[in-house]
Amino acid sequence: MKIQAYLSFRGNCQEALNFYANLFDAKVINRQTYEDRKIDVPSSYRSNLQHAEVKGNNIHIMAYDVSPDTPLNNGNQIHMSIEASSVEEGKDFFTKLSSQGTVHHEYREREWGFFGRCTDQYGIGWMVNCNN
Repeated sequence: MKIQAYLSFRGNCQEALNFYANLFDAKVINRQTYEDRKIDVPSSYRSNLQHAEVKGNNIHIMAYDVSPDTPLNNGNQIHMSIEASSVEEGKDFFTKLSSQGTVHHEYREREWGFFGRCTDQYGIGWMVNCNN
């Protein structure tokens, strides 16, 4: 079995995926726009992503820009979880993910290890853990 996240955005999917690819040293792959799809979206929306993925370095996220008439609530129905290899790596990820977002729980030592929870600038919730 394989479970992975599929994220939804409102027109800024490419920007978000570029951010995640850079942060996690991965690549944006399978980039498909609405351009060649028989989907009823405005011409100004046709260059947005109908599907794309960030893959590599132990990460695989799929994402798209929802069509303009699709309801979209920011972030609270999904959290991405990172299991960092070291306390320092976890702190670095947390700092970068939260820098333009909202910190809900500071990255610090807890009874089970290090943990922090934040929402990034794209409305996606992140939990960063390190059990070392």
